[in-house]
Amino acid sequence: MMGLLGKGLILTGQIFAVTLLGALPLGVLIALGRMSRFKPLAWLMRLYISFMRGTPLMLQLMALMFGPYYLFGISLSSSWKYFACDIGFILNYAAYFAEIYRGGIQSIPRGQYEAAEVLGYSKSQTFMTIVLPQVIKRIIPAMGNEIITLVKDTSLAFVLGIMEMFTTAKAIAASQVSMLPYAVAAAIYWGFTLFAEALIGRVEKKLSYYHD
Repeated sequence: MMGLLGKGLILTGQIFAVTLLGALPLGVLIALGRMSRFKPLAWLMRLYISFMRGTPLMLQLMALMFGPYYLFGISLSSSWKYFACDIGFILNYAAYFAEIYRGGIQSIPRGQYEAAEVLGYSKSQTFMTIVLPQVIKRIIPAMGNEIITLVKDTSLAFVLGIMEMFTTAKAIAASQVSMLPYAVAAAIYWGFTLFAEALIGRVEKKLSYYHD
C-alpha cells in the first residue's frame, strides 16, 4: 500500500510544483494587465480573473480535457490528460495569485513611486528594487493560504483519471474494503501541508527585517 501511495504522492508533488512554477509568474503578468491603463486589456484580465475564480476548478479541468474533441473533433493521446491537468491548475491559480499581487502592489504608497522618479529610477527599476520587495513581504500570508489550498486541490486531478495520491488511495480502499488507505493519505496530505507551512514561515521570517 505504501509503495502505491508513494507513487501517487510523486504525481501529487509534480502537479503542485508545476502549478507554482507556472502560476506564480503568470499571476504577475495578469495582475499588471489588470492594472493597465489600456482599458481593453484591463477589462479582459478582469473578465479572465472573474471567470477562473467564479467557476469550479474541476469543471475547468474537464473542459480542457474533453473540449478539443467535443468542440473541434480533435482526438488527443492519453498523455493529454497530464497536460490538461497542468494547464488547468496553472490558469486557475494564476487568477488567484494575480489578485493577491494586485492587492500588494496597490498597497504601496504612491509617494514611493514619486520619490523613485525624482531619484532617476526608471519604472522597471522602481518596481523591481523598491516595490517588489515590499509587495512580496506583504503578500506572503495570503500566498501561503493559497499554496496550502493547492496541496489539497491536487486531489481534483482524479476527474482526469490521473493516479495522484487521492485516486490511488481510493482504488486501494475499494480493493481492500478498508478505510485505512484514506487515513494514511490524509496523514500524508497533512504532512505535506505542514512542510509547506514550515517553508512559508521560513521565508516570512527571512523577510522580517523589513518593517512597514
